[in-house]
Amino acid sequence: MKKIEAIIRKTKFDDVKEMLLASDIDWFEYHDCHGIGQSRQERIYRGVCYSTDMIERMHVTVICREQFVESTIKVFLTAGHTGEVGDGRIFVSDVLDCYSIRTGEHGDIVLRDKK
Repeated sequence: MKKIEAIIRKTKFDDVKEMLLASDIDWFEYHDCHGIGQSRQERIYRGVCYSTDMIERMHVTVICREQFVESTIKVFLTAGHTGEVGDGRIFVSDVLDCYSIRTGEHGDIVLRDKK
């Protein structure tokens, strides 16, 4: 099992959400977040000057089986892409085990397949 965490632009969240729901992902978690990167560029949008380190972000977390890792990453790379500074990052890490609180089952059986 893998844990995929993506920090994306808040403006791209709906696109990412729709693609994740259309894919083989059963569940994901998201929340608002803020962070400051190394880029300190200023941009002008509709007459308002803003810094690229102050763009609103969403933190999306997906736990999935190995066979869904590449397709999930592709969702973030496709739907989260604008080509501008500040598009975000994707982090992939191992998940050692998973437990269902309701049934007590553990392992990747807890992550059910749609198929």
